[in-house]
Amino acid sequence: MAAKQTVLTQEGLNALEAELENLKTVKRKDIAEKIKVALSFGDLSENSEYDEAKNEQGIIEARIAEIEATLKNVKVIDEESLSTEHVQHGNKVIVKDIEEDVERELHIVGSKEVDVKAGKISDESPIGRALLGHKKGDIVDVETPSGILQFEILDIGK
Repeated sequence: MAAKQTVLTQEGLNALEAELENLKTVKRKDIAEKIKVALSFGDLSENSEYDEAKNEQGIIEARIAEIEATLKNVKVIDEESLSTEHVQHGNKVIVKDIEEDVERELHIVGSKEVDVKAGKISDESPIGRALLGHKKGDIVDVETPSGILQFEILDIGK
């Protein structure tokens, strides 16, 4: 089975590459030093510092492997060529929650870039998935666990 392609903005790609570089160069060295210090304490059977450092090493190596796998199957959104005719990955969309009469700016991104506080929602989330393909002025019904929400698309930007 082929790995799932990950959609990222250029900003998201840069952030993942920077995290990978930090994990490989800084964090690995820190962990190696912690393990070296813990080994100097002697008996490993009762050495909690050693166990903790090895666990941390495992977490870091797993994250490195996850990022590397993501980067092998990444599709970067060309934000310059984004259309504002209809909602697609990478668009910033201003929507109005019809029930609450509140406007929100949402940035449709891939699942690896989600940051709800910053308005970045996944293309796989109920709202993100429902908005994809719609045009300015459309009213979109979104089925969520808490019921049906309606959004009017006020503007689509890059």
